[in-house]
Amino acid sequence: MNETLAALADDFWDYSLEVGPTTALMLGIHDYDERHEDVSLEAEDAFIDRMHDFAARAEAVDPAGLSSDERVTREVLVFEASSKARMSEGRFGEMAANHAVGFQAMFPVVVPQLPLVAPEHATAMVEKYKGIAKQFDDATDRLRAGLAAGRAPMASPAAKAVEQIDGYLAAPFDKDPLLALRSPEGWDGEAEWRDRMVDVARDHLRPAMQRWRDFVASELIPAGRSEENPGLGYLPDGADLYARTIYRYTTLDIDPAEVHQIGLDQIAQLDEEYRQLGGQVLRTSDLAEIYSRLRDDPDLHFSDGPSIVAASERALAKAKEAMVDWFGRLPQADCLVKETPSGPLGFYFRPAIDGSRPGMFFVNTSDPAAWGTYEIESFAFHEGIPGHHLQLAIAGELEDVPEFRKQAFISAYGEGWGLYTERLADEMGMYGSQLDRMGMLSADSTRASRLVVDTGLHAMGWSRQQAIDYMVDNSPNTVFSCEEEVDRYIGMPGQALSYMLGRLEIQRMRREAEATLGDRFDIKAFHDTVLGSGIVPLGTLDRMVSDWAAAG
Repeated sequence: MNETLAALADDFWDYSLEVGPTTALMLGIHDYDERHEDVSLEAEDAFIDRMHDFAARAEAVDPAGLSSDERVTREVLVFEASSKARMSEGRFGEMAANHAVGFQAMFPVVVPQLPLVAPEHATAMVEKYKGIAKQFDDATDRLRAGLAAGRAPMASPAAKAVEQIDGYLAAPFDKDPLLALRSPEGWDGEAEWRDRMVDVARDHLRPAMQRWRDFVASELIPAGRSEENPGLGYLPDGADLYARTIYRYTTLDIDPAEVHQIGLDQIAQLDEEYRQLGGQVLRTSDLAEIYSRLRDDPDLHFSDGPSIVAASERALAKAKEAMVDWFGRLPQADCLVKETPSGPLGFYFRPAIDGSRPGMFFVNTSDPAAWGTYEIESFAFHEGIPGHHLQLAIAGELEDVPEFRKQAFISAYGEGWGLYTERLADEMGMYGSQLDRMGMLSADSTRASRLVVDTGLHAMGWSRQQAIDYMVDNSPNTVFSCEEEVDRYIGMPGQALSYMLGRLEIQRMRREAEATLGDRFDIKAFHDTVLGSGIVPLGTLDRMVSDWAAAG
């Protein structure tokens, strides 16, 4: 590899681990175990400077002298560094108080998965948890600065975040989800260590959480945006902020109005699919009745957690058997189903670099009835196989590729691939019934609605209720799930666009490759081309697929 580019890629990866110590730990890299992410303004300023420097140094490498793979490295590095700098310059931490996407919502899911395989890994958590306490204090300072600048978040999701913190503070220490750490096997120091962790939680973590909670409740929520003006568009620099998020999450320079129309068009296409399939499965072609049946019929929903886990495992087993006919490159790491009482309904964790943890497809069974029986297969195919597991496990196992590329996650590619595989699973004949195929449509409804609702909220002045009503009217999702979805979009603008836009781009690339190659088109080779270089921006993927097709 070009020595300058190789050294730059290594520097970027090392710095990424330094500023993302929890990510490093989750990957099984223990160099920063005692540290936690720094969300202070000073740390963000330093991060912005470093990202601009990385982007400038990567752009300075002449692409003319690079191999095809080196060119990919340069393009991924430029995108990652420049888009992260651009996002950080938006100062989104000044508005980060949201129950759906906040630290307090996701870290309890991460804690039980931390690979503390040696005593020194566990004892490092004492200092790390002091760092978590500092994170809450720094986050409070950032929110205070945002409030002073007139950039308060929406009040109602912030109020729900306060309720989450109240739940943590009220829990006894033996039930505290932030203390649900795994200890090294056979370690005789476990009891003393857990006592120290309780001390840290009592003396550092919980007081900092209380300070965050009190500020949000007493000062931030009273000044927060109302449900009538929840989006970025209500801020003086809202259009610029939204453009930053769209580019970061989609890798595209695309106008919100165009995204909005794409979503409307996708919903219209889905309406026809629902009518056709609804007549076969539910004996009705009336959209409102189809949505109502899928949403409310208890016979179409689970009643217990073990059944959800078992159905997920059956779906993954079926996918593991079928994938050999559709993919030439297969992952070495396994993918397992794991039950969890918190977090989103379904999500995936990539394997640890050191092999201490396989790929994990998590299913949240805290409310079994929230799962439609028809949803399990599309979820399993998206989060597990052939979705995120093939994508991320294969990326992590690539040889002669810079480590930062193996571990990157660019949302439009990542989530676009996951959504692409839900339709691919239909081609593969993996859905067990026509009702299970209805789950594929249901998932599409959510992702298409996101294009309409996210742009509606942040670019077109929609109210929270207007967004909720649109999703309820155009999907089989429950009112509660639509409310949660909308609050997520309010707290994480732009991310929701990555799924459908990424899927549509991958499908377009495939159609164009099929047209170029005709009878010579090989679906295995296409998938290996898409997955064979790790996570890349859509423009880079488009070039890679076009080059592959042209050479075929």
